[in-house]
This record gives sequence, structure tokens and C-alpha cells, in this order.
Amino acid sequence: MQGNDGTPEQTGPVQTGPVADAASGNWVDRFAPPRARPWLRLSRADRPIGTWLLLIPCWWGLALGVIETGRFGPHDLWIALGCVIGAFLMRGAGCTWNDITDRDIDGSVARTRARPIPSGQVTVRGALIWLVAQALLAFGILLTFNTTAIALGIAALVPVAVYPFAKRFTWWPQVFLGVAFNWGVLLAYAAHTGTLAPSAIALYAGGIAWTLFYDTIYAHQDAEDDALIGVRSTARLFGEASPRWLRRFLVATVLLTGLGALLAGVQGNGLALVIALGGPWAMGWHLTWQLRQFDPGNPARLLAIFRSNRDAGLILALFFAVAAAV
Repeated sequence: MQGNDGTPEQTGPVQTGPVADAASGNWVDRFAPPRARPWLRLSRADRPIGTWLLLIPCWWGLALGVIETGRFGPHDLWIALGCVIGAFLMRGAGCTWNDITDRDIDGSVARTRARPIPSGQVTVRGALIWLVAQALLAFGILLTFNTTAIALGIAALVPVAVYPFAKRFTWWPQVFLGVAFNWGVLLAYAAHTGTLAPSAIALYAGGIAWTLFYDTIYAHQDAEDDALIGVRSTARLFGEASPRWLRRFLVATVLLTGLGALLAGVQGNGLALVIALGGPWAMGWHLTWQLRQFDPGNPARLLAIFRSNRDAGLILALFFAVAAAV
């Protein structure tokens, strides 16, 4: 049942403890004031992996722009830092929106029923106010970038708004997540260059393939519950064929990110191109290791593999940063 504000009514005591997939001993549960914890959990501040996965493509795009133009200035340092702040805020706003739209579904899934809205810690009205506050702060960061980047940042609201509904009408909601989560490639590249180029588009497509890889792994945690309530995902679509599809996404990630590096690197020196191309190669080996660890029947391992994608993305970012510096 639901209350007047759309929050599921509680038939027992309100859940106030950590959510199921939060890292043990995270800073929210250890240090945040008790009254702030539901709001920080709503923004997934206790699970920073999502912020990393939103931020890392931004750094890819910025580094790619520097490789292609051969210039780096003080404002680029601000772009890198602004992306950190913006990724934290927009990931929080996106998760808040996701939990508002999914409040009934989350209450039916073991892993998510302790989230702030379905557990009764936060009302829908309060969550909407929290969403707007985070989005407005992120918009303030966006206004410090150039016009092209601002336009791209505003346009990003469309896939962010649509994503929570995708699992209701398509078996490929991970594509919508990839479109939203890798938008930072385009935005940061444009913030540096003032425009978009084929190299950025190729890198963006590689990021989407990467998201299909890691979020299919993540979705296997909920496959049984999703089947019971009719929620769609690539994990359910692929089933036992998931390893074969994951291998395809791995190859697509390496080829497309490599193409982005190649298209950008041909404008610079040969050493920068070689280093940049080493990034997709090294990232591909990390994804290969993940695939070898994949076990759809082991939720703890699935979550660990998913979280390891922070390191996979940072590998590519490191190679690109070194290429940009030479």
C-alpha cells in the first residue's frame, strides 16, 4: 500500500540501517549525522562506485580533447575538478529520480527494499525537493563551461529522465544507462574543444559498450526478483548466454575506445598515439579478468566484479592522461 505522497506504507518499524549493497564501513554509516543518512543514501553517497562510473568518462573526454588539440590550460584543471563535483551531484540527482520512479519495484526486491523511499525514511515529496537541490547545484557548475558544453549538459537530462522507465518497455535498459552515464565524454570533450568530433563520438560509443558489459553483470544480482515482478534487463534476456554477450561487449569496448584514441592521436605525435592506444588494450585485459570471474549464481562476486570497473575505467584514463602529457 502507498501513503498519500506515494511512499509505500510501512506495516512494521521503519528501516534505518544500511542498504544491502552498501560497502561495509562506508563514510555515510560511520560519520554522517543520523538525520542526514537517509538523504545521502538516497544519493548513493554510501556507494561511490556509481559516481566513479559517471566521472571516469568525463576524464576520458577531457584527455581525448587534449590529445587531439595538443593544448592544456588552467581552465582544463577546472573542467577536471568541475566534473568531479558535477558527477557527484548529478549521480545523486539521477539516483534520487530513479528511486522516486522505482519506489514500488524497489519494495519488492530483496536488495533494494531498504532504500530510503520504500523503507519509509524519506517521502516522495522530500525526495523531489532533494533532487531539485542537487540538480541546481550541478547546473551552477555547468554554467562555468562553454556554450556547447552547457547545451550538452542540458540535453543530458533527457536520457537521465527516461532511463528509470526503460526496464518497463525494453529488454535493453542498459543501453539507456550507457547513453546517460557516458554523456560526460561528449560534455568534457566539448568543454575543452568547444565542439564535437568523430573521435569523441567513437569514445562515447565505446563507453556505452562498457556500460552494457558491467551493468549486465550487475543486473544478474536481481535476475530472479526481476522475473517475478516483470522487470526487464539484459541479464534476463541473455540468461545462460550472458558470457558470450559479455565477450562481445568487451570486444566492442576495446575497438571503439581504440578508434577514438586513433582518431584523436593522428593529430598529435606518434608517441602520444602509441600510449593512447595502450589504454584500450590494458583495459581490455582487465575486462577479460572480470569475465573469467563471472558467476551469475554468486551475488557477492557479481557485486565485486561490478565495483572493479572503477579500476578498469581508470586504467584507460591513466593512459590517455599520459598520452596528453607527452
